[in-house]
Amino acid sequence: MSKIALPEFHMPFESTGCNPGVEQTKKAAWEWAEASELVLSPVAVKKMIRTRPELWISLIFPEASQKHLDLFCQWLFWAFLVDDEFDDGPAGRDPRLCESAIGRLVDVLDGARAPVGRMEHALDELLARTCVDRPAHWVRQFRRDTAAWLWTYYAEAVDRAAGHVPTTADFVKHRRDSVAMQPFLDLHEITAGIDLPESARSLPAYIALRNAVTDHSGLCNDICSFEKEAVLGYEHNTVRLIQRDRGGTLQEAVDEAGILLGRIADRVQRAEKELVEEIEAAGIEGPARTALERCVRDYRGLVRGDFDYHARAERYTRPELTEIDEDGSMSGNFAA
Repeated sequence: MSKIALPEFHMPFESTGCNPGVEQTKKAAWEWAEASELVLSPVAVKKMIRTRPELWISLIFPEASQKHLDLFCQWLFWAFLVDDEFDDGPAGRDPRLCESAIGRLVDVLDGARAPVGRMEHALDELLARTCVDRPAHWVRQFRRDTAAWLWTYYAEAVDRAAGHVPTTADFVKHRRDSVAMQPFLDLHEITAGIDLPESARSLPAYIALRNAVTDHSGLCNDICSFEKEAVLGYEHNTVRLIQRDRGGTLQEAVDEAGILLGRIADRVQRAEKELVEEIEAAGIEGPARTALERCVRDYRGLVRGDFDYHARAERYTRPELTEIDEDGSMSGNFAA
């Protein structure tokens, strides 16, 4: 594949910096993985080092306490293990195997079964620490968002087995869940010390803002990942789908994706303005107003942090195109 130039893009949001606890949280993440007996093959260890989950967490949550930063980074470490297993490993190409593995994780997430296996035990432990003292409506939201992300791997496994490739339009909703940003927007409420009531979550502008933040992360990731994923035969990528839908060269598809990324940033700003108007129109006051205003303040920094991460993490800046063990797996953590 010839070298493709990434699109030029003006980021309208200023950087909010990097959490000073980044190195400590990196150490805590690897110690947690060892204590949880999560097994990473040499390939997976190398990939996780290049992925730098501690950097992403520290860029999107620059003001988080060390306790929260460590917890959220451990969630991300776990999520990257899931992602690599289903994107690159055999579970992502066998719908029955994928359904079984995802179903077990979701059952643990919902408290419907006791954990079995390392990934399930790690999930159960993370969930217990995360949900303590959280209101019931927040726990429901977090579980829904996490389950929705997990089931996207099954949807993609079925697509691959059936030889189906979604249209760009159909892929937008799928990507909104598959990028896994929604659960981390839920976690933002913990570190921000806020509680969004159900009524606030139902505001059209809040939904639009949340969707725009998530869409920006998904498209940014796709732009930075498309070359590696194309070599692996992975077609669930916006750049690849634009090229398939519209024809033309891959470079033209990348350039179009860059234009779309700019439009999503515009959507973030428009939703911010509309949310302020809706807060006034609904007469929202007190803690609910404070919580929504905090989201308006923090979400643009979260978008910028995610953007900066993709420009700095070796997983995206210097992708290695052969990162799978000989048996096609990343680890043995999904074995019971």
